[in-house]
Amino acid sequence: MIKVAIITTDNREQWRQHHLLTPFFGTAPEALIQGFSHYPEDVEVHVISCTRQKMSSPSMLGQNIHFHSLLIPKWGMMKSLYVGASLVIRKKLQELKPHIVHGQGSEREAALAAVLSNFTNVLTLHGNMRLLADFQGAPIFSPLWFIGRIESFALKRTRGVICITQYTQNLVSPFNSNTWVLPNAVDERYFRVKKDASNKRKILLCVGLICPRKNQNFLIEALDALRDLHDFELRLLGDAPADSHYAQKFHTLLKDRPWCSYAGFVDRDELAGELGRASALILPSLEDNCPMVVLESMAASLPILAANVGGVPDLITSGRTGTLFDPESIQSIRSAVTTFLNNPNDAATMADTANQEALNRFHPAIIAKSHMGIYKSLIEANNRIQP
Repeated sequence: MIKVAIITTDNREQWRQHHLLTPFFGTAPEALIQGFSHYPEDVEVHVISCTRQKMSSPSMLGQNIHFHSLLIPKWGMMKSLYVGASLVIRKKLQELKPHIVHGQGSEREAALAAVLSNFTNVLTLHGNMRLLADFQGAPIFSPLWFIGRIESFALKRTRGVICITQYTQNLVSPFNSNTWVLPNAVDERYFRVKKDASNKRKILLCVGLICPRKNQNFLIEALDALRDLHDFELRLLGDAPADSHYAQKFHTLLKDRPWCSYAGFVDRDELAGELGRASALILPSLEDNCPMVVLESMAASLPILAANVGGVPDLITSGRTGTLFDPESIQSIRSAVTTFLNNPNDAATMADTANQEALNRFHPAIIAKSHMGIYKSLIEANNRIQP
C-alpha cells in the first residue's frame, strides 16, 4: 500500500469560514481525493492543510483518507514567504513518514512545503503563477511576484511535476524535465447533473472571475450584433471585485442588455444547477491552463465554446466536443456562437460526446489510478538510488 501525503489548502482558512466543521478544498484536489476513496486497499492518503486559527476538524474524510489541520503562527504564511507553514508541515510529515508527498498548486504553501519536506515529492501546478505574474504586470516584491519566484524555486527542486495540460508541460520543461501530462479530476456530482429542458431559450453560460484575463466585457460586446437575430441569454457567473475598474465597466454593460444576466459567485451545488439549465459553456479567456469549468461542463453534457488559448485545446476537440475561437476576434466569437445556435442537432451530438470523453478522461477514479502509477514510479526510482 502507498502512503501519500497531499498538501493542499483548506478553504475554510482561505475564506475565513473557521466555524465550519468539515474541511473543503479546491475543486481539483477535492475530486482527486474523492478518486482515491475508490482504492482503500491500495492507497492511504493523509491530507495536510494549514490554519492560523484553530478549527474543529474530523480526523477521517473517508475509509482511507486521513485529515490533519495544522495550526501555524500568524506570520507563517505569506509574511514568511510560507517558510513558517513549511516547517510545521515538515514536522508532521516526519511523524507520518509517507512514501511520497504531493504538493497541490504553487499559489500558497503547498509547493514549497513539499520540496522542503525531505521526502520524495511531486507537484501539481493548477495555475502557472510565473506567467500570471507577468500577464498582470505584478510589481517587483508584490505578493504575486514573490509567488512566481517561489514557484520557480519549487519546480527546480521537486522530483517531478504533474502538468494538467501540454501547455503547462511546455512552460515547466525549462525548470524540470521529469513531467507527466495528466488532467484534473472532476467531482462526481457533475456527472449526475440532470438537464432542465423546460427553458426553450438557449443559455450560454460564462463562468469565471470578472477580470481582463477572463475577457467577459469583450464577449458581451461581440455578441451584441447577434441578439436581434437569435433568441439566447448570456448567463454570467463569478465574483466581480468592487474595486476593479474592469468589473465596474462590466456592470455598466449589463445595464443596457436585458439578454445578459449575472448571478455573481455560486457554490458547487449551485453551479451544478446552472449547468443543468445551460445549453453550452462559453469561455472567452485570453489565457487559461486547465479551467475546471470546462471539465465540469463536459461531465454535465454541455458542448464547449472556448478560446483557443493555453491548455484549453488539450481539453476539447473543435467540431467534436465543442468549438474553439479567437478570443480577440469579434468575428471568430460570433461565428462560433452562430454555428452553435443554427445547428441544434450537432450541438446535441457534441454534448453527448463531451460527456463520454469526460467519463473516460476526467472521472476521479481514473485520474486517481493514474496518480498512483506516477507515485509508484517515483518511489521505485528513489529506492534504486538509496545506498
